[in-house]
Amino acid sequence: MTATLAPAAPAARARRAVPVSRILRMELVKQFSAWRVRVLLLLCWLGPGVLVFAVAQQGTLPSDTLFGRWMHATAWAGPLVVLGVAGSWALPLVTSMVAGDVFASEDRLGTWRHLLITVRSYRRIFAAKAIASLTVIVLLVTGLALSGIAGGLLAEGNQPLVGLDGHLLSGTDAAGDVLLAWLCALAPTLALAAIGLLGSIALGRSPMGLLLPMLAALGMQVAQLLPLPVAVRLALPGYAFISWNGLFAEPRQLGPLLIGVGVSLAWAVLATMLAYLLFLRRDFTNLNNDGAGRRALTLGAAPLAGLLAVTVAAVSLSTGAGGSGITQDKVQRSMAVAFAHLYRYQQSQMRQPTVTEAQLQATANCDKSEGLGAQAGPGNDWRCTVNWTVPGYNATAQAIYQVDVSANGRYTADGDGPVQLNGYFLIVIDGKAVPNPLWQFDGNVDLLG
Repeated sequence: MTATLAPAAPAARARRAVPVSRILRMELVKQFSAWRVRVLLLLCWLGPGVLVFAVAQQGTLPSDTLFGRWMHATAWAGPLVVLGVAGSWALPLVTSMVAGDVFASEDRLGTWRHLLITVRSYRRIFAAKAIASLTVIVLLVTGLALSGIAGGLLAEGNQPLVGLDGHLLSGTDAAGDVLLAWLCALAPTLALAAIGLLGSIALGRSPMGLLLPMLAALGMQVAQLLPLPVAVRLALPGYAFISWNGLFAEPRQLGPLLIGVGVSLAWAVLATMLAYLLFLRRDFTNLNNDGAGRRALTLGAAPLAGLLAVTVAAVSLSTGAGGSGITQDKVQRSMAVAFAHLYRYQQSQMRQPTVTEAQLQATANCDKSEGLGAQAGPGNDWRCTVNWTVPGYNATAQAIYQVDVSANGRYTADGDGPVQLNGYFLIVIDGKAVPNPLWQFDGNVDLLG
């Protein structure tokens, strides 16, 4: 009995797979040894801070970017500007360079056989590579957020931030909302990373696998510009790159944000599962097979298309949202609230007597295309007349704004008179020129409100 079992023990030990922790250390070494990852780390941890600090020293600001016009007033506008740009370009690039290449690099180097002989477990290889790419991506996103915050604090300090409806957030509240916005943006980043894993396995050494997350992000950005129904817009994982805007309104517009985060996480889970299944089915004995090919890509894309259809139906049924979600009543209410908050803020800046929103009794009358056609939907042809009661004079005043409403609900109101109220970009207070909050301001229409 002993003679029979003795040779089996060394054989069992020889077949024992390498622990995931050891494989993960090896994959992390690979990641941080790559020059592109080192460059990304340098750019993400230093670039936003330098950029925010430099912009804050300039006389002109990126007023066409959300929160850009407040970069001279508070530190917390800078990291939000960085987040807006990162959601469109930096984060898709990060996921492409890291997750989109984590499996394809083995095909280019021809190291699959060596890796499989050493590790002896497809599952552990997949887990180690996925965790390593996730670790690097989280580190890069953290660098973007903290660097932007540091640059803003060095430039302007911990000052209050004006929200999207004109209400003032203290420095502490703004800090918490900024960090929460970056945390929410991590969900669509994970969805793009999972798509990168899927493309890296399905397309092998083909460069299309590396570009797949960026192409997916670009497609979702184009979709957000189209006049799509609200349910379709919210069912796209990239919407969470936009819906964090609702954190900076009062009350918070959490519906679109929670849906966007949930949809993004669902895409991340499904795409990762598909990548795992394709990886297990791959034939590594054939040196000419560097990926799963078109058939596998189709098998990976079909379930994601099915998930999109299911989420569109679920969002439509659960919220009852239809059309663009932008109506005349919503625009009017949002404009009246934002104007009242900003008027009070402007008066406090100019050392005028304190007023309240209740005293102002602000209302707004808005029409689209001069009242012709449907009074709903996005467009740059909205015109609003804001009426309010001047405190202490028992008189009614008016202000006119040209309003450009985008398909995602964000709008920019551009002052069109009276000149002394909203006709100038800057106002002078104690000999210092500061932005006029009523000259031009951003707002957000809750598509589900």
